[in-house]
Amino acid sequence: MSQRKHQPFALLVARAAPLAVGLLAPSVARAQNSSLFQQDVPAATGAPLSLSNSSFLFQPAEPPRVIKLNDLITIIVDEKSQMSNEGNLQRRKQGQLNATLQDWIQLDGLNIKKAPQAQGQPEINGTLQGQFQARSNLETRDGLKLRIQSRVVDIRPNGHLVLEAHQRFKINEDDWERSISGIVDPRDVLPNNTVVSENIAELSIFKKERGEVRDGYRRGWLFYLLDRYGMF
Repeated sequence: MSQRKHQPFALLVARAAPLAVGLLAPSVARAQNSSLFQQDVPAATGAPLSLSNSSFLFQPAEPPRVIKLNDLITIIVDEKSQMSNEGNLQRRKQGQLNATLQDWIQLDGLNIKKAPQAQGQPEINGTLQGQFQARSNLETRDGLKLRIQSRVVDIRPNGHLVLEAHQRFKINEDDWERSISGIVDPRDVLPNNTVVSENIAELSIFKKERGEVRDGYRRGWLFYLLDRYGMF
């Protein structure tokens, strides 16, 4: 009789065991059955969930480029500057002078003696007035935009790159020269192998023109002297 009473309980435990094992077993994340991203996540290795092990569209990033000596880098120069200055100066000066000559001397051979003022003591009385006013207004704008290929001429101990670039164009009698130098962090070099001029330290830009075009607007020596010494 007692064996019959314990038989339903044993049967219940036997039926519930697979369900308990299923609940305690590690679950595997799955997407919908119709999803293209359905992929089993490796649970045995214990790797954290990431794009590299959960997406078949994942593409690993390319390692950063190692820039070596004499490599070529394009410098994009886009420099603009604007300056405005205005000044106003006004100065006034007024003075008054009153002077009286009380004593004078005269020579008597090798002796010096006091000279009497027979006509009275000479006096000077005057007033000095002056006024100076100046006003100036200066506004300048300039810009430079170009692309130039540079070469890595040195690599500093901290990894910074020293760049130098030179260009020369000669068309008939006209000659243009451009030179750029500076120091840049290799992390500022873009993936397309370019660097903007605003990221270059100790930037030095040299631009010179010679020929007929330059002679057309260059100042002559006379105007240079007049502007130099402010004759007008």
